[in-house]
Amino acid sequence: MLNEENNSLVLDRDVVARLKDAMQAGPDELLTFLQDPAADIVKAAIRNPLINESHVLTLLKGRDLHEDILRAIWNSRIAKDNHPIKVAIAHHPATSAAHLSEVLPFLYLFDLATLCALPGIAHDQKIAAERAIIRRLPTTPLGNKIALAHRATAAVVEQLLKEADSRVMAACLDNTQLKEGMLFQFLRSAASTPETISMIARHPRWKNMPSLKHAILTNPKTPLIWFTQWLKDLKFTEIRNIYNSQRLSQVQRREVQTELKRRGGSR
Repeated sequence: MLNEENNSLVLDRDVVARLKDAMQAGPDELLTFLQDPAADIVKAAIRNPLINESHVLTLLKGRDLHEDILRAIWNSRIAKDNHPIKVAIAHHPATSAAHLSEVLPFLYLFDLATLCALPGIAHDQKIAAERAIIRRLPTTPLGNKIALAHRATAAVVEQLLKEADSRVMAACLDNTQLKEGMLFQFLRSAASTPETISMIARHPRWKNMPSLKHAILTNPKTPLIWFTQWLKDLKFTEIRNIYNSQRLSQVQRREVQTELKRRGGSR
């Protein structure tokens, strides 16, 4: 029993000495303490006043860090005003969704976009980053919205579409994350305008999709040039179905009647 107590006392003294060394180590020695398998030693090294950005970013490259280490970094003096460290914490796979929600407000808009596109990002982390981007959109400058529309994820692109700005729309239409269903919903919404409808109608990727053609032909805001051009390419039964839509404007309905009569049919 006495030997066990003595061994424990020696062990405790050794741990205390290592903790003290970690907190007082010079810059070159710090990396050794930051790589220690004992979490308490690493956290003591993080509190070392000589720790710098390079030390912390090297530590954050380790993929097997525990959440408490990430918390210790986040709460440290060095992380307080250091943007690269905040970004590295956000990118780390061990950062929990709750912790990430604290970090996201400190990231720039395109930091968030990059985070969403990271390979292997957890679903809840991606959603949190997307929501952070969407919350900022009302105050985001137009140029940034256009740049974002080129690279954003599907959820963000869908939100950008709702703004119905033709300058942003052009970038959205070229984004590979944009889905046909999103455009269909946009064309069926009050947000669509003659200009944005025309952009979709002439876009090489979207103009030949049947569902979008139907949505354009049953949108009362569709410019007549597209309406009459596409109407002539439809089958007789398709034109009858268009006529039965309750969304047509009076001018569009007259055009349908004219086309039906031209083909020898009636309404």
